[in-house]
Amino acid sequence: MADLIAGAPEHCPGTGSEQAGKASACSGCPNRGICSSQPKGPDPAIAEIQEKLSTVRHKILVLSGKGGVGKSTFSAHLGHGFAAANEDHQIAVLDTDMCGPSIPRIMGVEGEAVHQSGSGWSPVYVSDNLAIMSVGFLLASLNDAVIWRGPRKNGLIKQFLKDVDWGDLDYLIIDTPPGTSDEHLSLVQYIGATTIDGAIIITTPQEISLQDVRKEINFCEKVKLPIIGVIENMSGFVCPHCKTESEIFPATTGGAEKMAKDLSLPFLGKLPLDPRIAKACDEGKSFLEEIPDSPAAQIFQKIIKAIECHCESKSDSNDCGDNK
Repeated sequence: MADLIAGAPEHCPGTGSEQAGKASACSGCPNRGICSSQPKGPDPAIAEIQEKLSTVRHKILVLSGKGGVGKSTFSAHLGHGFAAANEDHQIAVLDTDMCGPSIPRIMGVEGEAVHQSGSGWSPVYVSDNLAIMSVGFLLASLNDAVIWRGPRKNGLIKQFLKDVDWGDLDYLIIDTPPGTSDEHLSLVQYIGATTIDGAIIITTPQEISLQDVRKEINFCEKVKLPIIGVIENMSGFVCPHCKTESEIFPATTGGAEKMAKDLSLPFLGKLPLDPRIAKACDEGKSFLEEIPDSPAAQIFQKIIKAIECHCESKSDSNDCGDNK
């Protein structure tokens, strides 16, 4: 598809719609000629993606309403946690944050190159059973800005899903950018024909974050994306020395737990601030392995176990216990 030359109007019918370039909302839109000339109907790549992801048992999206709430940190540690819990399981993390691809740095493989084989792009391996893919591997410099319009971002997401040689995976964790824009719609469109376990919603306690997260939850409802649960990150500060917990971001409206209760959503837990988490991410290490006995690591593990139990709930051999 040709790149659009401007943002979509408010009531855009979508470039794949039969009304693209013809609807009343298209009147005066600079993209009108481009949209009306594009082929209509379902994207043929959807069937290819469905076939490619047929060997992936579980697919999890990690979402947030705004940036800076620790979504990528959680995605990376969810991958670390799954991979460490069962060495026979194959785990992958897909970084779809095109403008801020932080997963390579957080997971300690920054600067690695993506190789291509007859079966497609090979992901970069953090360990024998943990792989990642990110636009960060495709940039000439770590300081290069990704200045792309929506269609080009969507095209790379499609390529990641269709052309990466994921192989047989137990879990594919998809780290997304903040908001409810092009990348999110593309992910739902492309993998909607496959089985998605659901989304994990990350927020911080303050109302300014919860306000945006409610929009994210509304997005999930509109596109019929199941929600596995809500996590409150940066919920208090735990001193690494005395283990005393202090409130940094006050939950003036009750925090994520009350919001989840009001919206009848599962609440997975509260992750405290610990400066050693940021240090581990900067150094490309797993906080769960570096400081496993810390309060934050123990809560991380409990949440990861609850997510695993949700995804494996149809397995007769699953024994989750009480993870709430």
